[in-house]
Amino acid sequence: MQRIWLALTPIMFLILWSAGYVVAKVALVDATPMALLALRFAAVIAIMAVLFAILRPPLPKTPKDWLHLGLVGFLMQTVYFGMAYFAFVNGVAAGTAALIFSLQPLLVGLLAPRWSAETVSWPQWLGLAIAMTGTFVVIVARLKIDPPPLVGFGFAALALAGITLATLWEKRFGLSHNPVTANLVGYSAGLLGLLPFLTWADIAAVNWTTSFYWAFAYLVIGNSVIAVGLLLAMIRAGQVSRVSTLLFLVPPLAAFIAWVALDEPMPLMAWAGLIVSGFGVYLATRHRKSAD
Repeated sequence: MQRIWLALTPIMFLILWSAGYVVAKVALVDATPMALLALRFAAVIAIMAVLFAILRPPLPKTPKDWLHLGLVGFLMQTVYFGMAYFAFVNGVAAGTAALIFSLQPLLVGLLAPRWSAETVSWPQWLGLAIAMTGTFVVIVARLKIDPPPLVGFGFAALALAGITLATLWEKRFGLSHNPVTANLVGYSAGLLGLLPFLTWADIAAVNWTTSFYWAFAYLVIGNSVIAVGLLLAMIRAGQVSRVSTLLFLVPPLAAFIAWVALDEPMPLMAWAGLIVSGFGVYLATRHRKSAD
């Protein structure tokens, strides 16, 4: 059973995380980035608070543990998601944003040896290079149709910095906290990080349409609760470079979902990039007994 779970976890994460880009763009039609994030975080906190009251999981034992959990939550929720949403409303397409964020495994691969004393083998470097090449092909094909503006690109770069630092910090200082506790503290920190930039006008301007309700529900349950929990679990369970390389599959998959759900173009060259990216991910993340 554990083998099956370990095999399914990356697949579940990739589908949920990739679809989140498309669903977020749908939700942002009816809400500002700050309003959507605040409502999303508040809903997740409410869910986690109920689970916490029922399950009574242990809390962080030391002030440092609280600090580490809170900082990862701020970087992941406020910085990454916040800047990503601002990139979306400033004209960056879902697939283009996914490409920029897919640079995270490369940055982690470069920084992990110094940051967490991990060793990155040459097959992993080769897999990283192949996966990034395939991802680049996918998005270049889309850039010919929808080039991003500079402001949106800047927000996307800040989001990339947020998720990269969150991944490195989690691996270096994160402990095996209960997922309910980790989510409750992390999203609380994310909401606190938003408050200085949130106004009542943002909340009042939300257009509560049927599509917004469905998108909001997915972002809360599918993205914020399940996908983020799976991501943190994978980071704790395996080497950070291998886990992060899985994110190279997100751009082509997000582009595919956008093609199906939003009728965004998916050029023929992008399909070739999808195959190349998948092979690179396999090469960089496959289990090798000699490495273990």
